[in-house]
Amino acid sequence: MYHHVKKLMYTVRVGSPDPRFGNMLLEQFGGANGELAAAMQYSIQGLNCDDMAIKDLLMDIGTEELSHLEVVGTLAKLHLKPMKKDAEAANQDPLIAIAGGGGVALCNSMGNSWTADYLKVTGELDVDLRSNIAAEARAKIVYERLIGFCDDVGTKEALQFLMTREITHLQAFMKALESLVKHPLSIGSIPPSPVIVDQFYNTSTGEGDHGEIDATGPWNEELEVIESPALQEFQVIKATPKEGRTTLDAKKPSAKKRNVSRG
Repeated sequence: MYHHVKKLMYTVRVGSPDPRFGNMLLEQFGGANGELAAAMQYSIQGLNCDDMAIKDLLMDIGTEELSHLEVVGTLAKLHLKPMKKDAEAANQDPLIAIAGGGGVALCNSMGNSWTADYLKVTGELDVDLRSNIAAEARAKIVYERLIGFCDDVGTKEALQFLMTREITHLQAFMKALESLVKHPLSIGSIPPSPVIVDQFYNTSTGEGDHGEIDATGPWNEELEVIESPALQEFQVIKATPKEGRTTLDAKKPSAKKRNVSRG
């Protein structure tokens, strides 16, 4: 159940409208890392969630993102307003000026329509929470860049508020993930293949023109490093045998051993 309250979550004040910047703001209105994408992603995850506590978290944040969408939309509308009557301002983005009448549209800063393809919903709670953590981090960076391209004080204050809330949400999703007490590599129900899972393939080798090197770090120090597999003609595992049996079928008796009659 939703109820709209006319008062914005954060009061928006724009001193000097800038149609160019209004177009940039559309990235957080109808873009891949924008507020509508976040609101839909978290809400749909919430509808699918069987953990009632985390479901509440997802619905709380998903609903708040709709309030953020309203703030971003209002900011964009105020910055795009000169396009309604000013031909010079309309030249900043003819698509918004002509097709949208100088108002907000459900698209990103390049004029591409919003799409549900932006949403990351797997139905696996731990995987979805990781997606949400990454989404909040990306949105934080977008707000940070928008602030850097803006000169209007009121707009920057509103963007600072929205950027800060991304960190709050990121922290909440991290805590929710921790509460599952699940090993980070325990994804799904089928375990990874032994040996292969502990191999690191050094497939980018040599020294680059701009200081690129072969590096060693925590990501490969505890794994078996296979040097330049292609150059060694290294093959991870042999192809499936002709009879179509795989390593997953190793413990199953063959048709021959079961004396299966074929007529």
